[in-house]
Amino acid sequence: MIKLQLANQSQLPNAQAVLFTADKPDLASGNVPADEIELADRLREAKKPIISIFKNNKDLFLQFIELNPTGYLNLEAARKAGGILATELKSLKINSILLSTDSTDSSLLLAYAEGLALGSYQFGRYKKEVPEIYIKTIFLKGNIDQNQIADLEGLIQGTFLARDLVNIPASHQSAEQLSESIKEIGSDSGFKVEILNKSKIEALKMGGLLSVAAGSLDPPTFNILEWKPENAKNSQPVIFVGKGVVFDTGGLTLKPTPNSMDLMKSDMAGAAAVIGALYTVAKTKLPFHVIGLIPATDNRPGVRATEPGDVITMYDGTTVEVMNTDAEGRLILGDALHYAKKYNPEIVIDLATLTGAAARAIGQQGIVYMSTADEKSKDTLEKSGEAVYERCVEFPLWEEYGELIKSDIADLKNVASGANAAAITAGKFLEHFIDYPWIHLDIAAPAYISANDSYRPKFGTGVGVRLLINFLKNRYQNE
Repeated sequence: MIKLQLANQSQLPNAQAVLFTADKPDLASGNVPADEIELADRLREAKKPIISIFKNNKDLFLQFIELNPTGYLNLEAARKAGGILATELKSLKINSILLSTDSTDSSLLLAYAEGLALGSYQFGRYKKEVPEIYIKTIFLKGNIDQNQIADLEGLIQGTFLARDLVNIPASHQSAEQLSESIKEIGSDSGFKVEILNKSKIEALKMGGLLSVAAGSLDPPTFNILEWKPENAKNSQPVIFVGKGVVFDTGGLTLKPTPNSMDLMKSDMAGAAAVIGALYTVAKTKLPFHVIGLIPATDNRPGVRATEPGDVITMYDGTTVEVMNTDAEGRLILGDALHYAKKYNPEIVIDLATLTGAAARAIGQQGIVYMSTADEKSKDTLEKSGEAVYERCVEFPLWEEYGELIKSDIADLKNVASGANAAAITAGKFLEHFIDYPWIHLDIAAPAYISANDSYRPKFGTGVGVRLLINFLKNRYQNE
């Protein structure tokens, strides 16, 4: 795991990177040798993304960003610079480095370190020779304190954890195996875990979760994660709900392939984000009462699989005509959202790789969301999305969309007729099961990507972890 720490004169590494932000940077202040300044300045003007200098057995890396009036774009530029640096350090097999900047804004230095750390992630646990994360220690020199470093380190670890969980194949991650991982993670970080097995799920009559699991050889689980410190700032809990479909074949409404079922180990990315967020909350001892709810199963076309046209009864008693078994996420989330009512939550946020429609609407550049929460909560979410560059775009929940999911033979149907507004009608289905302030995040596009995107790696990105943590901090920052 990558370690972050304040610069210590007795431990300084031989490698250093400096992020310059000034229009006319003072390169000498960044320890650039006098005989290299002219060349470095020419390379800067040529927009070279990183300048590498090796002298006196020391590596020095220079990077430059142009400051933008929109502050959050500067943070993202610093992260991207860190991502570029990660690639350079990996190629040179440099395992420790000192980071600094000419800016007095400490948030830029932290973002620079964040991008470097996140860009260093690797997943290779099933390779004969497991690849190393070369960066072991990142030293930071600037106007920051140990608490800021500890918070950032916990956030990076939580994001790595979410990425790992998404990247694990279904052959190594059934619903029960995911629950075992949650127990281990809770034990390591300090949050409590309760796992409801199939018999308890049946006793509760969670018909949505049971119907999705009906075709599987492996039993479903329902996971309850809780962090409740004595100094919690919120009297009512904030609840995160994560879709935990560990593999989605589409059930009897079988997905076409390639490029659809091939990626479906990632259908539990919402669950992974909740687990990573709870890990970070507990590891950094944030003063918030937070609960995570994760319904988990796979979705397969087994002998007893739910058939298109079947009518099921959800946990809250609502009957649903299942028109498409590939619209399974909303069924397990509906049960979880109703379960959340028992905690009298202040707000509930669900995360799910729910619809291809959301992905087609805005691509991997952002997150589609729908909400019944107040404007302050939505504003906090959107500002948090900008801050961590997991931007959120609101879609409406107009009453007319509810008409599209009414069934002729049951209370609801799980898909609307036709492909129009499919992301919204999925959200409208979920809205039926809530009676509290609620935000639905459809992370279908950014949760799993096909190529590296700066500090976001190919495959599982860990999207949602940083967003949720920033949301919590912003929501209670003045309390």
